[in-house]
Amino acid sequence: MSVSDMFASSMGRLDDHQRLRLYVEGIRDRADKAVPWAPDTVGIPPQAGENALLRINDVAFYANARDEVTALADFCLSLLDLHHPRDCGGVSSAEAPAALRCHSCMLRWPCPSVRELARLLA
Repeated sequence: MSVSDMFASSMGRLDDHQRLRLYVEGIRDRADKAVPWAPDTVGIPPQAGENALLRINDVAFYANARDEVTALADFCLSLLDLHHPRDCGGVSSAEAPAALRCHSCMLRWPCPSVRELARLLA
């Protein structure tokens, strides 16, 4: 199946753009609802030699991860808001639907931005 086939929608089915958007929204919602991560809730494994600096870095990572995941999901959703399919408006005598282009960059749908998001997240 080609990437173009993956993004073709049919009546009553979500296309891959919509599925990708729902997937990222789910990540954001789960991150927003999660309790703050702390060393006692995530069980940071003991470090070999118990290097205090490594332990502080682990704690800082876990403390900020929830907010960073939410910010990353918001960024992905902003990209999906910009890059969505639109009808080219061309007239065709064929029965096939008109070609789609990206609303933002006007490249053939799916555009490289959405293809890359789908590849990385799905």
